[in-house]
Amino acid sequence: MIKFNSEYSEVFGTCSRNDIRIWNSRTRQELLRIHVPNLECFSLGFMRDGKSLFSGWHDGKIRCFLPQSGKLLYSINDAHINGVTAIAATQCGGKLVSGGMNGDIRIWKLGTQCQTLESSLKEHRGRVWNIAINSLNDRAISASADGSCIIWDIKNYVRVACMFESTMFKQLVFYPDDSQILTCGSDKKITYWDTIDAEEIRSMDGSLEGEINSLSITKSGETFVSAGEDRLLKVWDYEKGVCSHIGIGHSTTINKVIIAPNQEFMVSVGTDGSIFFWDVPQELRCAKKDLNQP
Repeated sequence: MIKFNSEYSEVFGTCSRNDIRIWNSRTRQELLRIHVPNLECFSLGFMRDGKSLFSGWHDGKIRCFLPQSGKLLYSINDAHINGVTAIAATQCGGKLVSGGMNGDIRIWKLGTQCQTLESSLKEHRGRVWNIAINSLNDRAISASADGSCIIWDIKNYVRVACMFESTMFKQLVFYPDDSQILTCGSDKKITYWDTIDAEEIRSMDGSLEGEINSLSITKSGETFVSAGEDRLLKVWDYEKGVCSHIGIGHSTTINKVIIAPNQEFMVSVGTDGSIFFWDVPQELRCAKKDLNQP
């Protein structure tokens, strides 16, 4: 797992067995290691203000740390049975949405002194692999191993729509304007979905050799990247659905890839513990400039 703060590209976090590590992307140096013995960290993320780092662990706890010192701010005990496998925060930092190994979704209100469970939603029948929250902070989408993605209303705590496919969904991302969703999984396909009615818009082969584990999309929405068991990082044109660049370097499965907030480089991690940095193709740099124009 890799995560940047949404506005800051110089620091990112990774998690695996026993620890969370904070890295400087410019110097490629480890800045901090948060060690929790005999436990595996499944998921992590930064609050938008950068003042805290939240994480989900296989003992069922949510732990929040200070990213500068690694000091534990708080922990939520018994958040999920058999482990917290996915977690995401609203942009305002007022809520956490977490998913568990057993398929349950839980919504937490974060106060200054305590953390309160607001709702527990149970419709998935398998591990929740990924959770994404839209820019309005009123919808969350969960991707599960049971072959479903569910859109949730996290203000009224109800299911809005479902997407079903014969696959183990691994990750999903919102298009920048929240109008569409992009998913990937064990069927080796990349699929576009409409956010309103959850109807499939397009499905294309993303890999010939193995599962696709990860997706990341640029702020302009013109390009996205994918990675997985074929050990290749692929850059795609969103509108055309065509792969324009392929990155070769990993010798094992790529677990995660992410585009840095400044859109100038990408970071990927493999099952062998390697971390790769990739220059963003010129097309993405042009899209970044266009996006920043008044």
